[in-house]
Amino acid sequence: FYRRSPTLFKLSRLNNNNYMWCRCSSFPLKRVVGRYFATLGNDPICELASSTLRYGPSSTSEVGHDLAYMNAKRILLFLDPYVASLHPFDNVVSSIERYAPAGHVLDIYDNIRIEPNNDSFKHAIEFMTEKTKDHGSYDAIIALGGGSTIDTAKAANLYTCYPPEDFYDYVNPPLGKGLTVPGPITPLIAIPTTSGTGSETTGVAIFDDVPTKSKTGIAHRRLKPTLGIVDPDNMKSMPSVVAKYSGIDVLCHALESYTAIPYTARPSGRPASPILRPAYQGSNPISDIWSLHALRECSQYLPRIVSDPVEDYEARAKMCLAASTAGLGFGNGGVHLCHGMSYAVASQVKKYWVNGYPKLNFDANGHGLVPHGLSVVINAPSVFRFTGNLDKNDPLQKYSADRHVECAMILSNARLQRRENTVQDSPSERAMKDQPGDALANEILELMHDLDIPIGIRSLGYSEIDVEELAKGTLPQHRVTKLSPRQPVELDELANLFKDALDM
Repeated sequence: FYRRSPTLFKLSRLNNNNYMWCRCSSFPLKRVVGRYFATLGNDPICELASSTLRYGPSSTSEVGHDLAYMNAKRILLFLDPYVASLHPFDNVVSSIERYAPAGHVLDIYDNIRIEPNNDSFKHAIEFMTEKTKDHGSYDAIIALGGGSTIDTAKAANLYTCYPPEDFYDYVNPPLGKGLTVPGPITPLIAIPTTSGTGSETTGVAIFDDVPTKSKTGIAHRRLKPTLGIVDPDNMKSMPSVVAKYSGIDVLCHALESYTAIPYTARPSGRPASPILRPAYQGSNPISDIWSLHALRECSQYLPRIVSDPVEDYEARAKMCLAASTAGLGFGNGGVHLCHGMSYAVASQVKKYWVNGYPKLNFDANGHGLVPHGLSVVINAPSVFRFTGNLDKNDPLQKYSADRHVECAMILSNARLQRRENTVQDSPSERAMKDQPGDALANEILELMHDLDIPIGIRSLGYSEIDVEELAKGTLPQHRVTKLSPRQPVELDELANLFKDALDM
């Protein structure tokens, strides 16, 4: 549908029942592509906020021109230490030396923690703050690396430009105050070297909060990078295991954004000012386009990039763009329970570590590491069984159930193509509609099996005795749990979800 229609959506309100309908003007009116059931007081408006994106091979080499255009003479580069020995770093430095204004100064911060926490954020903030005090403000910041690097740069930038009284002032409630960013921050150019987080498009910086054994973040539109440079060549040196777990994060971004509660049914309703509209608005016609694109591309090309990230250029090109389009989707639509639960799984893990991920600094606490994508997808079958088990007599819940079926069909078709099976090996659409949650959960499990991804959080070292703490660690994630299409999601529901996620 989305590929056929050059004219996307028209919105109209039906006065007799306060429904919001989204119709495609290129199709007959009876072809309804979504119902957004708006009641009085809810928000009838959605919006798209994003960084400028530049996409294509060798696009990294243009970063020096951008600095020249900004007349940026004081430059701070946040750098994944693993990337320091690879060609993307050489390309960035070469471009800066060749094109940046004469007399420029380049400082480098490479003490990035994979899966950053409050301590690693503070370390980066202190570095940038001290450099600024000693030599003046930076004109531009570059973040070269994965989501951990880009998120660390966002936090350091904000806290240096507008130092708060307390570290948690900008942190999302209920752990922090969620204060609004007071004004513009230093221009940030994000150059991802993994195909996963989509952080180059979003205004979110995520970190582990060590004191509470939970994961939280800072979210504001002003945190969005000024420019995201998406260069398939930068992913050529990405290890297969990193391609796998960053890529599966793309898949979950797309699934969660597309199945999130509709923006018109968001509990917070219409804000008093558009400036106060949350970044995570709920599924909406704009985000849907990007999320479905990412889902289709990821379901087809993720297994290929995992198999051969070096030589399969097409897979690299498709996956790095899918990561960004998924970022456009979830950066405005939001994610829900898979990510909400992942924060507790990642922050409370003890000894688990994935081979292929380096053990770097800030791990004095003996904390293990679950790659972010793994911590998300390992909960996904449990989540979608829950969110897809809906009352189909309720129009809003039927709308959500149909979206679960649509996602399951996309994954099923990609699986059949991948395995060169016949259509008879796939469940029928009617069978999927009977059990939408199970259908989507089963397709995710099939993909996890094909990619050799661990099944169940027991494989990460968790057991029944950990369920309560995991649920408590997820409960504060209101910003995402409230976007689940099935409500309520309180402590009992979360505990049951984690019990189901132990083994699956």
